[in-house]
Amino acid sequence: MHYTKKLIGLAAVGILAVGCGSGDSSNTAGIPAADPKPEAAQETSAAPQQATLPVAVDGPQKDVLRSSSDGQLKVLPKPDNSAPFTERVEHKLQEQVLGRVKVPGKTSAECPDGVTQKAGAVSTCNVTYEGAVIPYEVKISDSYKEGSFMTFYNAKPLKSLIVAKTVYHQLYEQYGKESGLEASKLACEEFPVAQAVDLNGDSGLTCQYWSKYGNKGEGGFETLRVKAGTYGPSFEQVR
Repeated sequence: MHYTKKLIGLAAVGILAVGCGSGDSSNTAGIPAADPKPEAAQETSAAPQQATLPVAVDGPQKDVLRSSSDGQLKVLPKPDNSAPFTERVEHKLQEQVLGRVKVPGKTSAECPDGVTQKAGAVSTCNVTYEGAVIPYEVKISDSYKEGSFMTFYNAKPLKSLIVAKTVYHQLYEQYGKESGLEASKLACEEFPVAQAVDLNGDSGLTCQYWSKYGNKGEGGFETLRVKAGTYGPSFEQVR
């Protein structure tokens, strides 16, 4: 029994010693205060610099002709008046396309079911320019009478045609050094030679020019979305 009491006494002393040690300020290791959080560095968000597009436009395109009546835009040989009516319409449609884009190119035309030569009749034709196909609706005049010497008709394109050289030429005309605008470093994405898009539709491609007002006023590129306009390509600024 005496031995047991000693163990209890030692145990009690041990507990007390731990208790005393924990209360002794001289033996208590100080917990270092947490370092103050560094002040957040002031962030400056400079507007990202846009990459230069691959096709530099440094002047007018020599293949874009001034007049739609230029002889280089004629399709030869021209069928004579004795040729079938459909053949003459197909020839005229090719010249109409060439006159719109003012760039000589390889063309063909086909009216799969012919052109119905009756008052108010509507036929479909397809004109191909450098691989791009433009469908046309050909409508005979409502006043047409069978056996008439002249046949009047209206040919309406159902798609717009965007030609690369015309885009580059128009960009320079509107934003080049002779435009009076403070623009430079004109460039575009690489456009296909020709592409058919929806009427007044978006080509899906862009051009750009450098301006001191770009990049939020710090100087940089302005991006232009290229669309099919009524009389050729048009440019819409991307905001």
